[in-house]
Amino acid sequence: MRSINWYKLIISLVICLAAGFIGSIFTTPAIGAWYATLHKPAFNPPNWIFGPVWTILFILMGLAFYLVWQKPNNKKALIIFVIQLVLNIAWSFCFFYLQNPLAGLLEIVVLWIFILLTIINFYKIYQPTAYLLIPYILWVSFAVVLNYYLYRLN
Repeated sequence: MRSINWYKLIISLVICLAAGFIGSIFTTPAIGAWYATLHKPAFNPPNWIFGPVWTILFILMGLAFYLVWQKPNNKKALIIFVIQLVLNIAWSFCFFYLQNPLAGLLEIVVLWIFILLTIINFYKIYQPTAYLLIPYILWVSFAVVLNYYLYRLN
């Protein structure tokens, strides 16, 4: 059994959780103000669910990132992972900070593609890491639908 590289594990988790924190800087001010005024579909989850779900997803991303970082020939996969992480932050910026559901919708589709590319590339390196990202792509798939309805209703 390989020993845990605590330094890399902590860095991996911090990077992913930091992405979530940065996204929340764009999101939080809009929740009680602009977002509260939007017409929402019946399937819109309550606001309190997003924080815990995203925290879990960022932790799973961090674990997947750590495990792939430990493997050889990982450069392409890690670059794609970082791109999707930046796109994750960019969605919060487009949707909440710019208060633009259309920009958010266009951006989240690109994010979804990069999550899929990350899963494919992680799978090639170490299969369990791809499985860690399945909840993420499922949640973002739901977010695409929700974003679409928010755009259509507003």
